[in-house]
Amino acid sequence: MFKNTFQSGFLSILYSLGSKPLQIWDKEVLNGQIKRPHDEDIQSSVLEIVGSNVQSTYITCPADPAATLVLDDKNVNRRFRASNYQAVTRVKPFICTMPLRLEDGWNNIQLNLTDLTRRAYGTNYVRPSECRFMLTAA
Repeated sequence: MFKNTFQSGFLSILYSLGSKPLQIWDKEVLNGQIKRPHDEDIQSSVLEIVGSNVQSTYITCPADPAATLVLDDKNVNRRFRASNYQAVTRVKPFICTMPLRLEDGWNNIQLNLTDLTRRAYGTNYVRPSECRFMLTAA
């Protein structure tokens, strides 16, 4: 998706204040819903993903389900998974799973894919291929 895109600095792929925040996203909703309510804490529109199963209610960018998160300089697709149910970091040849600690209230999450790719796989990050947000199980 970002193969022919140049951007210096941060690449913002999800911004809930825009008129169409899910324009480049695909939505998978089974026994759940994706809403755009107004949040009183931040006085702004937000995206809310709710459902009964973390595997069946999510948003994916780009809409191509065959894509993976990161392409490296060895032309290998790699994945990173950060979740609040992961206790320790584990690195395998094609996936790195790591804990994600969220505080009560709003959290700002930034992933430095260049640094993560180098540290986990010993390769150089080339571009993102997919980003997926799944609901948080209570």
